[in-house]
Amino acid sequence: MLIGELIVPRVGLSVMVREGMDSTTLRRAVGHVPSTALPGQPGNFVVLGHRDTFFRPLRELEKGDTVQISTTRGRFTYSVESIEVVEPEGISLGAPPSESVATLITCFPFNYVGTAPRRFVARARLRDGTPGGEPH
Repeated sequence: MLIGELIVPRVGLSVMVREGMDSTTLRRAVGHVPSTALPGQPGNFVVLGHRDTFFRPLRELEKGDTVQISTTRGRFTYSVESIEVVEPEGISLGAPPSESVATLITCFPFNYVGTAPRRFVARARLRDGTPGGEPH
């Protein structure tokens, strides 16, 4: 199922977001973690992508960058607040229920050959949303 389009203008990233984390989904798009919030909703909207395909531009991401997510429900603008590199088991998918955040996750380092040992995690807070249309 198509969720929408994720755009990070400053790094030239524009990619479709599909529901799921399976290999078929991640070959075609970046994947939304099903147990997490949808764009604009309270909670954490979590998206995974491969570092050597769709999420390669994230290597240029900086705090303050804009992340836009366009869906049939509206367009949501987030601002990157933190970027960190963690062990795979160090990833937290939770967010306080009153907050609306987006988390982008990919493997790290970006130029590693083989299965990368760490994860690049960027968290962005909802800055502006213009809901419209019907939810999926």
